[in-house]
Amino acid sequence: MSTELETLIVERSEGVVTVTMNRPARKNAANGVMWRELLATFDDVATDRNDRVMVMTGAGDAFCSGADLGSSSDVAGRPGDPYLVQMRALGDVAMRLHRFPKPTIAKVGGVAAGAGMSLALGCDLVVASDTARFSEIFSKRGLSVDFGSSWLLPRMIGLHRAKELAFFADIINADQAAEFGLVNRVVPAADLDGFVDGWAKRLAAGPPLALSMTKSLLNNSFAASMDEALEDEARAQSVNFASADTAEAISAFVHKREPRFEGR
Repeated sequence: MSTELETLIVERSEGVVTVTMNRPARKNAANGVMWRELLATFDDVATDRNDRVMVMTGAGDAFCSGADLGSSSDVAGRPGDPYLVQMRALGDVAMRLHRFPKPTIAKVGGVAAGAGMSLALGCDLVVASDTARFSEIFSKRGLSVDFGSSWLLPRMIGLHRAKELAFFADIINADQAAEFGLVNRVVPAADLDGFVDGWAKRLAAGPPLALSMTKSLLNNSFAASMDEALEDEARAQSVNFASADTAEAISAFVHKREPRFEGR
């Protein structure tokens, strides 16, 4: 993006884009500006061929403490819009993340609460430090769940556990989150950056087309029959077999070298 961002830091290195929510004094609580900047950033990274993987994280000692309720007149849309309009704008951000065509990793250190927890769970992979904490905090604020939690949680951990988290809004630690099935890995805080960097680089070196279609196939699997899934797989695989990347992978296998994927 060419414009300077007020609430985000976007850094690029070897195909990995790290998006840091940068309001540490508010534990990276998201105001309307941040949601709008996230939407624009997601669109930018999604369409840049040089960007292979997106890592979401937060500045300071938090991931994201949720929506900034101190800015309730500016939730996500234009300031002063009716709340329904603003919440639909917030939903647009959640849907952009869900439909994001490249692998995403949430790097969670510190608190991820409310919409911040939903944002982390909306990523493809979640890596938490052993100091991370999670909460579906909404009911303690007199709110129902949002940013896709009503869809994400039952699919990730089952309906009864989803209701437990949403009804009681308890804060759970990283080990509890792992037990529930909310995170992929829990690592010591000192190892969080290195671990996520390793995963991100591995994904960035992978085949972009194949990974993108695999992500889509898995995301769509809950709404597909076995017949539909097999047909979707067949179409995706036919694209792969016609691609330069699959030819490169086969050549690399034959010549016993690492493949170099270009996304075409």
